[in-house]
Amino acid sequence: MMEMILSLLYVLISGIALPVGGIQMQYLWRNQLGDVYSLGLGSAACLGAAAATMTGWCSLTIGSFVCTLICTLVCFFVTLKVNTQQLITFGILFGTFIGSLGTIVVTNAPTGDLLKQYYLWGAANFRLEGVTAGDIVFSLALFATGLVAALTQARTLNRHFRGEIEISNLGKALLLLAIMCLVTSAVSICGPIGFISLGVPNLSRLICKNTDIRKHYLISSAMGVGLLLFTYLVVQYVNFGIYLPISATMAILALPLMALIFVKGRAPVE
Repeated sequence: MMEMILSLLYVLISGIALPVGGIQMQYLWRNQLGDVYSLGLGSAACLGAAAATMTGWCSLTIGSFVCTLICTLVCFFVTLKVNTQQLITFGILFGTFIGSLGTIVVTNAPTGDLLKQYYLWGAANFRLEGVTAGDIVFSLALFATGLVAALTQARTLNRHFRGEIEISNLGKALLLLAIMCLVTSAVSICGPIGFISLGVPNLSRLICKNTDIRKHYLISSAMGVGLLLFTYLVVQYVNFGIYLPISATMAILALPLMALIFVKGRAPVE
């Protein structure tokens, strides 16, 4: 019973944290391609979790937090030198680099049991493989920190997105740290979950033309939680007798939503 409660809790947390982080990225960079994974934050969280699992040097959440913090600092210093388009390109390449490091760590797993543990965690099925009570407490603290920061910075992000002000470099750094907290709170416990941090915010902006980010927080969170919960139930009870990873299953189930984004034939309102 407790396992089910914790699984549903992290369905809720992931369904809120990743879309909210994604919409913040889009408003911060004024670009619909903004995504928590596009700057390598998700890959860094996975690398930290892999290193923690394979070496036992720390817990899952601490490992993810440390690696994601390093990635965030690198991305911040890059923002001082390049424009948004170049930053997104850099982020994709940097994320690939970090992902490659993670692959090396995982393929050199000291035992088959640790390798299995990591892959089960990476399947993002909310089974909390290798998660400790300390991990849960820390991830909840990160989630609360990131969510409070998102709400308090909403007005500033709105004005920045509309071109009324330009957020300072220090302000961008603090926002990236807040987004990092949201990403780590979900990925460190549940593994990487695709689509909802990019597709859901774009779908929200397609449905609601209002540029107030607070409305998109609500819409994206509702859609993120709903889509994740639906996928979770399919994986748990309609799995046709095979193991279905959450992230892969969601990508299939979300195909109609992705089609809607592209068939509309126009980008969300800027």
